[in-house]
Amino acid sequence: MTKPKKKKTLKHWVGKAHLWLGLTSGLIVLLLGITGCIFVFSVEITNWLRNDAMYVKEVKDTRLPTNLLWENTQKTIGAGKTISSAKVSNNPEKAVVFTCYKAGDKNALFYFSTIDQFYSVYADPYTGKVLGVYDEELDFFHIIKMLHWSLLISGPVGQQITGWATFIFVVMLITGIILWWPKNKAARKQRFWFKWKDTTKWRRKNYDLHNILGFYVATVAIIIAFSGMVYAFTWFQGLVYVIGSRSITPPAVLTATSVINKESDKDVAFNTALANAMKKYHEADAFSISKPADSTASIDVYIAQYPDVYYVAHQMKFDQYTGKFLAEKNHDDKNFGEKLITANYDIHVGAILGLPGKIIAFIASFISAMLPVSGFLIWYGRTFKKNKV
Repeated sequence: MTKPKKKKTLKHWVGKAHLWLGLTSGLIVLLLGITGCIFVFSVEITNWLRNDAMYVKEVKDTRLPTNLLWENTQKTIGAGKTISSAKVSNNPEKAVVFTCYKAGDKNALFYFSTIDQFYSVYADPYTGKVLGVYDEELDFFHIIKMLHWSLLISGPVGQQITGWATFIFVVMLITGIILWWPKNKAARKQRFWFKWKDTTKWRRKNYDLHNILGFYVATVAIIIAFSGMVYAFTWFQGLVYVIGSRSITPPAVLTATSVINKESDKDVAFNTALANAMKKYHEADAFSISKPADSTASIDVYIAQYPDVYYVAHQMKFDQYTGKFLAEKNHDDKNFGEKLITANYDIHVGAILGLPGKIIAFIASFISAMLPVSGFLIWYGRTFKKNKV
């Protein structure tokens, strides 16, 4: 007489989903976790490596006009590199950072072909001396960032891969908690801590590492994953905005038009625009300014309130012929949905909580990277274990 088959429970199917989704996305999740770990402290390490270029030798009473510093720096680096924007710090000891960026083939499949040039040029605002030139396209941390961003594949293709792998990872975290969750309180207590003996086998230790660390890291890992999906999917970014703003109306785009005046001094207007922005936001950390794209475009100034983070930022527009103020979008003018999207990068790398947040993000990324490895070992051990003699 044959025994009746046991009815497969919900946990059985959850386990199957957890297994096959893990085997499908494991390698990409491993790569995203490792590159995320490496990139978390990229700002601190880069600032340390570029310290001599970032800071001037001597602070003087007067800075060179920004337009003149721009022109002098352009002459020094040559016509092969074209300056596209300048970042001026409120810290008198810091150099002005000019960015030279030019897009490459927009239809290229791989990252390196999508950029024609990408340099950071550090210049002394008092003497005009160029203190350092760095090729950002080949910078170690930038390559790590692009690996994390899109596997060094062009954005529309690569971000879909990393985005869906991240989505699957979120599903795995949720299914993992379902599988881990014990039936009663007594069993639950035993699953919160490592209780190993000298005789505990490595497979049991690996199993505990996978389950216990996975449980503790799940909340932070889901937040990091969701913030990554904001970059990967337009629809997800829209969803976050709608939930945050409680509105389906897109945020207003700041626009302004310059009035053509051929008799004006555009260099004076450029310097005036930056000076007015710095005067209004005199406590802000840095100001990024770019020259107008055409004869009616405005001078755009982006203001970062705090160093090395973006969650509080303002935008101002000025007439390119007179330097007259045209329009502004202050951080306080944004609804919560806009603020959430603005803060997304800082949330993703943990910078929104300062150094403690970055440490948490580093640990969470490292454990997330190890989960596919320990999970694979659990599956391999169960599937290919040796027959008992």
